[in-house]
Amino acid sequence: MKDIIAHVSTWEREALTHLPHIVVGGRAPRYSVTYGGIDAFNAVKTEEQRQLPVADILRQRDETHERLVHFVEGLAEEHFSTDTRCMRRIRLDTYGHYRKHAGAIRAWRERCGG
Repeated sequence: MKDIIAHVSTWEREALTHLPHIVVGGRAPRYSVTYGGIDAFNAVKTEEQRQLPVADILRQRDETHERLVHFVEGLAEEHFSTDTRCMRRIRLDTYGHYRKHAGAIRAWRERCGG
């Protein structure tokens, strides 16, 4: 569970890193060039965070999500009106990504009786 929370927070941080460039017309770097692909990026980030205590992962999750919400709230309406690069990045790094991991979270909660 800790790895999933850390993973989702990693992608929210990626959104925060790249959205400021995207909203002014720039492009995010290609993960295939920088890391050898998305899976390689995920593996590197998972390993970087694996030794962190759960409390640190939860704090990072809360802080990152708060910063992301604040950033998105400050965006001009034009970034949400169509399927812009900005909107695609938000979808892929946030609510679209949450859905990918929701099943694993639900299964974990059921195993834990919650």
